[in-house]
Amino acid sequence: MLTLRSLHLHRTLRFLSFRNPNPNPITTCSISLNHSQFPKKFHSTPQRQFPSTTAAAADEPTTYGWSAIHSPPPPPPPPPASSTSQQTPAVQTVYDPATGRLVTKRERYGAKEPESGGAKAEIKPIAEVGSRVYGDVIGTSSARSSSIKKKKSRSVHVCSSCGYSDGQWWGTCKQCGEVGTMKRFTTESAGQKVTGMRVSDNAIRSWVPREAAPVKLTDVYGRVDNANWRIPLHGEFGDEVERVLGGGLVPGSLVLVGGDPGVGKSTLLLQVAALIAERIGRVIYVSGEESVEQIGNRADRLSIETEELFLHSSTDVEDILEHAQRFSPKALVIDSIQTVYLNGVTGSSGGDVQVKECTAALQRFAKKTNIPVLLIGHVTKTGDIAGPRVLEHIVDVVLYLEGEKMSSHRLLRSVKNRFGSTEELGVFKMSQSGLQGILNPSEMFLADPHSDSDYLAGLAVAVIMDGSRAFLIEVQALCVAGSSSVVRHVNGVQGSRADMIISVIIKQAGLKLQENGIFLNVVSGVSLTETAGDLAIAAAICSSFLESPIPRGIAFIAEVGLGGELRMVAQLEKRVSTVAKLGYKKCIVPKLAANSLSEIQGGPEAMEIVGCSNLKEMINSVFTSN
Repeated sequence: MLTLRSLHLHRTLRFLSFRNPNPNPITTCSISLNHSQFPKKFHSTPQRQFPSTTAAAADEPTTYGWSAIHSPPPPPPPPPASSTSQQTPAVQTVYDPATGRLVTKRERYGAKEPESGGAKAEIKPIAEVGSRVYGDVIGTSSARSSSIKKKKSRSVHVCSSCGYSDGQWWGTCKQCGEVGTMKRFTTESAGQKVTGMRVSDNAIRSWVPREAAPVKLTDVYGRVDNANWRIPLHGEFGDEVERVLGGGLVPGSLVLVGGDPGVGKSTLLLQVAALIAERIGRVIYVSGEESVEQIGNRADRLSIETEELFLHSSTDVEDILEHAQRFSPKALVIDSIQTVYLNGVTGSSGGDVQVKECTAALQRFAKKTNIPVLLIGHVTKTGDIAGPRVLEHIVDVVLYLEGEKMSSHRLLRSVKNRFGSTEELGVFKMSQSGLQGILNPSEMFLADPHSDSDYLAGLAVAVIMDGSRAFLIEVQALCVAGSSSVVRHVNGVQGSRADMIISVIIKQAGLKLQENGIFLNVVSGVSLTETAGDLAIAAAICSSFLESPIPRGIAFIAEVGLGGELRMVAQLEKRVSTVAKLGYKKCIVPKLAANSLSEIQGGPEAMEIVGCSNLKEMINSVFTSN
């Protein structure tokens, strides 16, 4: 057993034995080292030493047992006179008091000692066994790295009113004369290529204030004037857009406008840019799809002649923001977000990563500079905005411009608005001079008035709500008797809802509609999804079946139940007010609502509010005179 232990100890010590050029190995503590890299004294276990051996002595008989620890090793042979590449490296094992480990270093013969004051050599670890670290002395690169200067940043003061920049702060802008408008920003010198996801941050780095810090809520209240905070949009067109935005364009907001190809997205934002440029200040319209000449041709068609509207054709976000910094506009329009890109970001224009990073860069630019940015977004075949879903989360406002191909009317809806309601709707009409706002949207949903004409049988007016606005739409019904098969076709009305109303009329009103083909249609392609239009559908069917036209100036507002009763609907008072303002003489509502509503003045004469409890009372009230 003792022999096996001695053999195992010998193998362990041979693994730790190295070639040592120093003829005087380390034996005791507090002995100075001769190596230039270790000028301090080291501490070790007394009488502990590490024998070294050479390749020539590897074949000599080895002493086993504890004598291998205390017997001094033979001196190493002198290095050969050949080239330094064939010289045997020297190895030393010392104790590093900083790390508390035994460190082995290897140095080649013929290596020059570093000059005084020069860079010190560093040890490159190559292996680690237990608490001992083995390394290789390599040439230091500190001298080379010290010659590479870090990227410096400099400060610049930019006027928030005119965009004038100066390296020194001034109380009054030298260009526009405004007082207290010079703000400090940081910019980085060129020469360093930054790639990856930091590009979107570097694209707006020159606009990030260094003194940005948390601000008290009470201080923000005093800083913001709610009455004059939003950017107003004037005119009939501007009123419609302003209503959808919640009262105007918020400074520093990021607005995304989507819609089908050819619906008028570029025309809409070009007209918005012209309104801001005429009343507020300069606006930059950037297009990645059209040249400057093409944009100018479209602006000439729209009769836009403002001098504060600047056109630019570019797809590089950093280039766009650089021009925006120099011009300091009141608004920035980009057409479209799917055509721009950021250098260093993976993917091509329109890809998920590019769209996300470009939108994030524009968002930070808008928030830091307080400049509103309006984007145009493409849509997919399913109607969603192209790109990642996070795009709609980044922006502040999402608008959809809708319209039928065969119709000149356009509807602007808000599906997300951090600064207003999402229940608003803007109505426009596309013409040769662009989009025109419609003050009375009910005009496009109603037919020309033909009082008491025979062919108006089967027409009824319903009042629906879209957001905070009430619309009057026309419902048409046609009943054909003697049909060989019962045919029912509906357009703009849910089929299940129409079948239910027809069944209620047959059961509760007693009209024999079983053998009649019935056709329903909503004028102008509008979808009637509200239950408030049930009474108008029933009135149109009864008018066509009885061949009795509904007198002019009557509107219907109620929900029809399975028992034939008329039920209340939401926002009834606002609906009745809209009917009165349009000059209608009579409005059919549920009887419970008639008791609470008084006569509403809206036209030359007071409108009569007629309350009915069921379908039979409605038929008797409307068709008795005929």
